[in-house]
Amino acid sequence: MDFESGTSNTKAKRVKVSMTTFWLAYQSLGVVYGDLSISPIFVYNNIFSGRRRLSEDDTEILGVLSMVFWTLTLIALLKYIVIVLGADDNGEGGVFALYSRLCRSSKLGLINTSIAACNHLPVFEFQKSPEENKTSLVIKGFFEKHQRSRVVLFFIVLLGTGMLIADGALTPSMSVLSAISGLRVKVPELHENYTVVISCFILAGLFTLQQYGTHRVGFLFAPVLITWMGCLGMMGMYNIFKWNPAIVRALSPYYIYKFLRVVEKDQWSSLGGIALCITGAEAMFADLGHFSKLSLRIAFSTLVFPCLVIAYMGEAAFLSKHEEDPKMSFYKSIPENIFWPVYVIATIATIAASQPTISATFSIINQCRALNCFPRVKIIHTSNHVLGQIYIPEINWLLMILCMSVTIGFRDTMTIGNAYELSVITVMLVTTCLMFLIITTVWNQNILLAILFTVSFGSVELFYLSACLAKLKHGGWLPLVLSLIILLVMSIWHYGSSMKLSYELQNKVHLDSILNFNTNLGLLRVPGICFVFSTIPDVIPPMFFHFITNFSAVHRIIIFVSMKTVALPRVPLEERFLVSRIGPKEFGFFGCIVTYGYKDSRVESGQFEENLLNKLSEFLLHEGGEVVDWSSDLFVNDVSSSDESDKNLMMERREKAPLRDEVMQLMEQREAGVAYMIGHTEVLAHSSSSVLKKNVINLVYGFMRRNCRQVAVALGIPRPSLMQVGIVYRV
Repeated sequence: MDFESGTSNTKAKRVKVSMTTFWLAYQSLGVVYGDLSISPIFVYNNIFSGRRRLSEDDTEILGVLSMVFWTLTLIALLKYIVIVLGADDNGEGGVFALYSRLCRSSKLGLINTSIAACNHLPVFEFQKSPEENKTSLVIKGFFEKHQRSRVVLFFIVLLGTGMLIADGALTPSMSVLSAISGLRVKVPELHENYTVVISCFILAGLFTLQQYGTHRVGFLFAPVLITWMGCLGMMGMYNIFKWNPAIVRALSPYYIYKFLRVVEKDQWSSLGGIALCITGAEAMFADLGHFSKLSLRIAFSTLVFPCLVIAYMGEAAFLSKHEEDPKMSFYKSIPENIFWPVYVIATIATIAASQPTISATFSIINQCRALNCFPRVKIIHTSNHVLGQIYIPEINWLLMILCMSVTIGFRDTMTIGNAYELSVITVMLVTTCLMFLIITTVWNQNILLAILFTVSFGSVELFYLSACLAKLKHGGWLPLVLSLIILLVMSIWHYGSSMKLSYELQNKVHLDSILNFNTNLGLLRVPGICFVFSTIPDVIPPMFFHFITNFSAVHRIIIFVSMKTVALPRVPLEERFLVSRIGPKEFGFFGCIVTYGYKDSRVESGQFEENLLNKLSEFLLHEGGEVVDWSSDLFVNDVSSSDESDKNLMMERREKAPLRDEVMQLMEQREAGVAYMIGHTEVLAHSSSSVLKKNVINLVYGFMRRNCRQVAVALGIPRPSLMQVGIVYRV
């Protein structure tokens, strides 16, 4: 009976896991694969646009179809679904997640998220490699020895990140304008201006909806995109059997060779449009945190990939019999009697397809901000269950303005497509480069496997990149300009933040200085607790010494709080606070390192205060060798509550628990009041600095610091309890 019971429980668990996986696969269709699913609308249009007719022997059509099929198979299926998804960072994906793994596993990165910063976290232990091969040691030694190599790698990552953010401005414009332009198939007299205006109205509505959260906006996206996939599959089958069943022979790579032999120089640049068939492939990896690897693999291999292949084959079959008019071939290939229903579904699908890129833009900016590579912005967590679902108002409205500017400025999908394909292929190349380092230094695999991966996929991506670069002056310049602006913003912010941190490290205050100051002049200790925020753990910041030299009064309990974001997606709450004592017991000085992952949400000040004081009480009890029952809410309830019964209950629990005097004093000081001290810092370049450094620090970095979200607001500190100490750093 026990055996049967155990078997039954195992089966129940398997059924539950299977149901969860299939439910995630269903959800991923509405969040991850929207970008990929709408590519058939504009791929052939972008490739063949501008040509009056195609060759009569179908060489171009068969060659392009073969390239589309093998690009989807090699890049989307083999590279991302099979291999790259396995390089997740504790369930998180994307360019920055790959870089964070490299930063954490070795000294390949510039971001201060080394193993030492994470060694107290149990979640990190399983990633330590017991053995390293010679290749891994050589590569790590090279990066550790040469500072410039780390700088180059950092800029490559920022370039890829900038291109991903640029996608957030290009994807909605390309998707919505492509759908609205389909009206001109049935209404040829419709002026271009009307399609632009309608597209802008739809874009405004799309970005307005973002404030309600991804989980609400995307609730209906999955059934819409499943319906859209069904339409693609059925239309593709219809066109194949009606127009040219022999089109299936294009699956042979021989037709790629045949096509490339006859392709002309002026047609070479159009081959970059083939890269549009894998737009959204990077999103499969970047949005991994919302799903599981198995669910993404099931959804892609069973529905997305087959439907896309059939759709491209069907449109190619239609083109093979209508060579005289290749423009807007997708909408022209829709059967007459179902045109309007399919058009409506296509329009809704293009709106849904923009959501993954917008959400991914929010996520990547949040990751960069958490690791001091982007100015502080307002982060709103729109879901209580999924931490990765966030909304950033400033970025949302900025993206809306950029999308409308692109739509109004370029006005046609051909030019936007030229920009779009360059950003897509550049991000993929960056991922390929980072995967080489992941395979050799993190996975500790043979370098031949890393070279095989890089050459196999990198050569295909370089092929398309060369075609995209030929169209720089026809719209391809836009993502480069946008990514360079974003790269400069992130680089200058990271540089300025690093200089500020270096100044604080060089000018840190030793405890002896505080002791001598107290002995010679005397410090007035007022009742209460003061949280002193600093960027340096277990070090007294210069701002605090500046304060006491001017006021000579501090609270009886001082807690120096240092918030750190490490290269881990999330840090468990029980491992978030690391408390230590600073100086003699009678001083009442404590240090606390608060560790966040780059995907963790920052709690409100009240909850933060309770969590930290609970941890400090636990530290004091363990320091004295005492034990207390932490299942009670003794240290959770606010003792200043107006409810008299709660106070009586609190007093009873105090009498029963073996609390030390110092813990009692801590709770009494909390009743007296809690204050928060932060520095109002002005960072200026030293007078002996170069002109370039003065302009970068004083003008650009200073402008960003003045106009970004303030530290007190970002930390959620209540204004009545806030003390700001003005100080100037000469870096």
